[in-house]
Amino acid sequence: MTSRAPVIAIDGPAASGKGTVAINAAQLLGFHYLDSGALYRLVALDALRAAVPLGDEPALAALAADLNASFDAGSVWLDGHDVAAAIREEAVSEAASRVATLPRVRQALLSRQRAFRRPPGLVAEGRDMGTVVFPDAPLKVFVTASPEERARRRYNQLIEKGNSITLPSLLRDIRERDERDSTRATAPLKPAADALILDTTDLTIDAATAFVVQKYRAMAAAERR
Repeated sequence: MTSRAPVIAIDGPAASGKGTVAINAAQLLGFHYLDSGALYRLVALDALRAAVPLGDEPALAALAADLNASFDAGSVWLDGHDVAAAIREEAVSEAASRVATLPRVRQALLSRQRAFRRPPGLVAEGRDMGTVVFPDAPLKVFVTASPEERARRRYNQLIEKGNSITLPSLLRDIRERDERDSTRATAPLKPAADALILDTTDLTIDAATAFVVQKYRAMAAAERR
């Protein structure tokens, strides 16, 4: 039964809007939700706190395999502590991008990600949901936006939280992260061959969410005929 649960795989670069779209779509459809990036952020946070070098692949893979983490009603728990805010800090985001390039870390987290697939369905978002984790997902959407727009969105988020940051530095960071994610040897960031491309540069979140939900409902209706 679990293997037959439908999956909507939503991939895309940082600050493209994929996370909010995925959360909203899951709520509207009554599906479970997987933020795969949070798992890499948890590994990164665990590594930073334990002073594990970000280039020590065996040690990081061991952390990933033994990760004492859970998700509950918007909270993210690591070793019994809610770290939902901590994993969104810029230092953790940067570390997570580096950790995610390591094949042994990705392999260690693969079964944990696939375990989220259960009825009535799953909306999974990340960098390789449609290409590696759920290649049989009936609906795959690659959400993107221009680097400039993504930097602007991230800038506004950080300023609202009281962070001191400049727009040019954020744009540089986003371009560097895109390059790192798209050129890594294992599970590079790219659209699946059968993915729909959703450019959110000039779209509202509601419009982007509606696109995903309507595509899924149309597909599901066609299958029932």
